[in-house]
Amino acid sequence: MKAIILAGGSGTRLWPLSRKDYPKQFLKLNGERSLLRQTFDRLLTFLRPEDILILTCEDYKFHVKEHLSDTNGYHLLCEPLGRNTGPAIAYGFKYACEVLGFDPQEAFLICPSDHLIEPVETFASTVQAAEKIAQENYLVTFGISPKRPETGYGYIKQGEPLCKNKECFAYKVARFTEKPDLETAKSYLAEGGYYWNAGIFLFTPETFAKELSKCAPDIYGLYEKGFAAMGKEFAQMPDISIDYALMEKSTQVAVVPLDVYWNDIGSWDALFDVLQKDEHGNAKTGRVISIETQNSMILGQKRLIATIGIEDHLVVETPDAILIVKRGDAQKVSQLVKSLREEGYPEALEHVTTYRPWGSYTVLEAGPRYKIKRIVVKPGERLSLQMHYHRSEHWVVVRGTAKVQIGDEEMFLHENESIFVPKSTKHRLENPGKIPLEIIEVQNGEYLGEDDIVRFDDIYGRSKK
Repeated sequence: MKAIILAGGSGTRLWPLSRKDYPKQFLKLNGERSLLRQTFDRLLTFLRPEDILILTCEDYKFHVKEHLSDTNGYHLLCEPLGRNTGPAIAYGFKYACEVLGFDPQEAFLICPSDHLIEPVETFASTVQAAEKIAQENYLVTFGISPKRPETGYGYIKQGEPLCKNKECFAYKVARFTEKPDLETAKSYLAEGGYYWNAGIFLFTPETFAKELSKCAPDIYGLYEKGFAAMGKEFAQMPDISIDYALMEKSTQVAVVPLDVYWNDIGSWDALFDVLQKDEHGNAKTGRVISIETQNSMILGQKRLIATIGIEDHLVVETPDAILIVKRGDAQKVSQLVKSLREEGYPEALEHVTTYRPWGSYTVLEAGPRYKIKRIVVKPGERLSLQMHYHRSEHWVVVRGTAKVQIGDEEMFLHENESIFVPKSTKHRLENPGKIPLEIIEVQNGEYLGEDDIVRFDDIYGRSKK
């Protein structure tokens, strides 16, 4: 068995923590490991790293490497551009079989990178048992046994059993249904035989291609051209999920019930469900003082947050944005982010801290003709050799040792030492030490956009800009 982890999503339902430049799969929401790392570790209970392909986008590949920095052997593939899970899986399969040489008759587990699943042992044993169903030319989808009438998930209705013995664990899919209203969800729970659609699949590339040719010929037309051609013509792919493109059209779909705790952390309401609560039913992190506050989630980072007399609310604070929403309404956050984008708010997409392969920078202050950043460079890493046409920079080292190149000169700077970088001058910053290098950068100029960078040399393979 092999696995493909889908890690290219830029979900906005957990705004302001999850944003396009650093989405949910990289967040540490329930402990010290990111959701991506938890997904990877879950698969390692029954697969080797070399059996796992992580599918992401170019902007996130360094995040993936950072979160898996202590492991080797896994495969990483970047999509040419975002086209939803249908084309993404097709692209991943073609790469796995054509480039990596994986057997097209071998079963592949397809799973998102941002779900919580417990216990892991039950998940692993269920997936392994379902492999024989996938080998019988079925597209297997895993259905979560519902614990409550849920209106936020799609449902799968089981049909006739596929097992010959009495203890059947797999069924033909009778139908997929969209997110129901509350009364319909209650009727599903009472009737039985309905499962939450978890978006986790198991099938062979061979079965996938066969069903794709019947159900999604627009995707299959590019798929059969080969990996290189798919990459060049990927923009022609439809923007469609695997559910709509294939699973809801094929007659070869089986559902395997998965009796685990599962949470896709698809909203702040969903996260509140998994966090530990105090004696008043509150989930709190950061500097929080609460009086007469009940059944609420208050997540702080830097500010002191004080609440009095609130109940059933969600409060999320980041350095540049605060979200306050009533419990039960968190699904509307996506609408909020859409409005922020339409009105041009940069907070809709960007954090004040931006991560790069060499480290990160945080915007501390910005105004007309100036911007102040805190730059952190990881040990042994260095920025590109670059220049700016419209701004000068002043660097002050506050921690560590910096190796600096300005023009043709190289020098070392230590704590409390500084240097000036003129406009239109080639320069580079490097951390030769063993601890993170931290500097304060003050930019001055008529234009301070990140696109005012001309790169001459870059060890991370980024194109010149």
